This record gives sequence, C-alpha cells and structure tokens, in this order.
Amino acid sequence: MGLWITQVDTFTNRPFAGNPAAVCVLPAPRDASWMRDVAREMNLAETAFLEARADGFGLRWFTPTVEVDLCGHATLAAAHVLWEEGHLPPGVAARFHTRSGLLTAERRGEWIELDFPATPERPAPSPAGLAEALGAEPRHVGRTRFDYFVELDSEATVRALRPDQGALAALPARGVIVTSRAAGDGFDFVSRFFAPASGIPEDPVTGSAHCALGPYWGVRLGKAQMLAYQASARGGVVRVRLAGDRVKLGGQAVTVLRGELV
Repeated sequence: MGLWITQVDTFTNRPFAGNPAAVCVLPAPRDASWMRDVAREMNLAETAFLEARADGFGLRWFTPTVEVDLCGHATLAAAHVLWEEGHLPPGVAARFHTRSGLLTAERRGEWIELDFPATPERPAPSPAGLAEALGAEPRHVGRTRFDYFVELDSEATVRALRPDQGALAALPARGVIVTSRAAGDGFDFVSRFFAPASGIPEDPVTGSAHCALGPYWGVRLGKAQMLAYQASARGGVVRVRLAGDRVKLGGQAVTVLRGELV
C-alpha cells in the first residue's frame, strides 16, 4: 500500500485561496533525500512530513528545493490533517518537534492557533540593490533570523510590487518580507513575501513571516492582537497575538485533495 498525501489550503476558509501545503503522515522514518524528491514532485511552497512520537509528532518542512527551519502554513496544514483524519482526538493539542523547537497547535472553533517563537527584526543596512530589486524605496529595512524585512510607505505600494526575482535571489537571506500599514477593511497591516532563493518566487501566505511582522507592528500600533492580510494573488488572513517571546498565529484551513503515493 502507498502513502497518502493530503493537500490543504491554509489561512483561508475557502478552497483555491490562501497557501497550499501537502501533508504526509509517515508510518516509519524516511531519509531527507526522499522527502526532497516528494516535495519537488508536489511542487508546492511546502510539503510537511509527520512521524508519530510518544509525546507528539516529528515535523519537517521541504520546499521543492530545500529543507527549511520554520514554516507556519505547513504546520497549520499538518495540524488540520491530524484532527481531520483522526490521527489526533479533536480536543487534544498537536505537539510538533521541529528544527525550531517544540511548536503547538490548538483548535479555536473554526480556527487553528499555532504557538511559534517570535523572530523580531533588527534595523539593518539596506543591502546593495534591494530598493532597485523591489522597485520601491524602503521606509525601514531590518533583518530577522531568516529574512530581510522592509516597510514601505503604503498598502498600495506593497500590492503594486513586481520585483526583480533574480536580484532578490542574490540577496544573502531566505527571503524578503515586505509590509505596510493596512488601508482599511479591518486589517492592521498587510504584507507580501518573496523567497526566490528558496525556490518560491512569491509565497501566498507566510506564517513564519508573521513571527517578525507581529512584534514589529505590535510596537508601532500599540496592540497585542492584530488582524493581518497577506496580499498575494491568492491572499490570506492571519490572526496575530503577541505573548512575550512567542507569537500566536491563527488561521483556517480547507482540505482540497488527497492522493496516494504509489
């Protein structure tokens, strides 16, 4: 018998929006090269691999080209699959052992809340060519553990970006988070995320980016709870709640297909 893979659209309440991720629950350990091959075959921003442990699940994330240290939307997809497919009782929190330590997920009605480490940005010099690559002048530039972090002057500017992907791929970082205050619609801030160096020209909705976006906008807006919109073509909604050195990320998820790896 083959292995089942489930594809889930995350940070959305409807199919064909948000950020898709594939989830594979493994009956036994598999090596990293096999996981990379499967992720390349799925050709999604992330494929998550789960392995049951006595106190939770081992969780690893792969893009079509690399293994990553932290991924929000594929963790959301993994938790959704564990509950929906009966691997975990509905009232039990999901515990994930990852490269970024222990992560947890809990059901909150129709939403799932992830408990992630904050990865705050620090002001940093703008690398050569960043403004030209984005086609916009930064209001602020910083660095997180993973990415460059750029604030622009308006939501309209963020939405209008058509960056030079080749130039962004040459930057020494996983990717570039671009953000601004939201213009309205009940959102506090908007963002986009570009990671061509990791094989993802633009990620539709990036949970891990909100581990930096939340602390940044929390200080500037004076809020501990915020509603965010990632303004990609697919779009997605993220609830952000600050809790000390942790960030709680809330999102919805929808299963769109299941297939068997033969």
